[in-house]
Amino acid sequence: MNKVLQGVRVVEHGTFITGPAASMLLADLGADVVKVELPGTGDPFRAFKDGLYSPHFQTYNRNKRSITLDTRKVPDRERFDTLVAGADVYIQNFRPGVADDIGAGESRLRELNPRLIYCAISGFGQDGPSAGRPSYDTVAQAASGFLRLLVNPANPRVVGPALADAITGFYAAYGILGALHARNAEGQGRKVEVSMFEAMTHFNLDAYTHLFSVGEVMGPYSRPSVSQSYALECSDGNWIALHMSSPPKFWQGLAEAMERTDIFDDPRFSTREARIEHQGELIQVLGAIFKTRPRDQWCQRLLARDVPHAPMYRTDEVPGDAQAEHLQLFVDTHTTAGEPGFRTVRSPLSFDGERALDVIAPPQLGEHNAEFAHGWPVPPP
Repeated sequence: MNKVLQGVRVVEHGTFITGPAASMLLADLGADVVKVELPGTGDPFRAFKDGLYSPHFQTYNRNKRSITLDTRKVPDRERFDTLVAGADVYIQNFRPGVADDIGAGESRLRELNPRLIYCAISGFGQDGPSAGRPSYDTVAQAASGFLRLLVNPANPRVVGPALADAITGFYAAYGILGALHARNAEGQGRKVEVSMFEAMTHFNLDAYTHLFSVGEVMGPYSRPSVSQSYALECSDGNWIALHMSSPPKFWQGLAEAMERTDIFDDPRFSTREARIEHQGELIQVLGAIFKTRPRDQWCQRLLARDVPHAPMYRTDEVPGDAQAEHLQLFVDTHTTAGEPGFRTVRSPLSFDGERALDVIAPPQLGEHNAEFAHGWPVPPP
């Protein structure tokens, strides 16, 4: 791939998702990332399933190398110091105070490397009344007000993937890139701090804009009603999603696809404002109509009329999608000896028309200890 961060060296001292996600994003862009893990156990995410190479760990640790160090021990700390001295970026997602306890605090590492970009990821920030609280994905979603927008009031159950963890990793990588640009211009290292609470509150910006601008407290159906979004079951048990937005042509196309142009005669559905106000009733009407045909037929009808839609795929259906195949979105790559082939979703970024098709499988625990025995080795090909 076009490695736009080639030559950037990253030391990741991360566990679970936020820190590893941040460094993976940099690695996907060509940065040389070494993951520092505890001997014997490594990143706790390794052991979530099937030994020390769980799918949870694999998700956020491709394109990296792994070494084992316990920085509380003098020999290992000396090796760690050598890595930091030659690095551009250091990433940790410990609770506040832990990094100092293990010899990885910002002031100490800054003495080793004044040009270092030091990234500290936390749950609630480095100080303040909540700084010491444990924070995981659901906690951050809830504290930021975001979870309230996802949970169905009629069936209050947490749903979906670890959004707060992954999104915080994105914000951390975003901050690191900004700090690298500033360092390259000014010559000085920077400290980048981001918390899951801050990241998710910013990600929830739309809700706060509505609150501060018009005093509206958004709920789980606020955006879907305004955007006119629908999830509808078809006759074959498959589902389809519609996003009708505001252009009248979308509704006209949908009415033609349903062979129900009379739907606009109903005052509840005749205008955009009426459809927003009566979306609950409209869902029932559309639901009955969509159950009369299988999903493929609905997709053909909607596509022919340029109606914004997509089949609501299960995960195992997406790799067979024609557009996914055309974009080479799923790639197979090599892994270490004795492990099955590694398949993943490539980076979505292309540079100068070149896709990121070359992906290195997540490392085994301590796989690169020998390579890093005397500091930074030559980057992998």
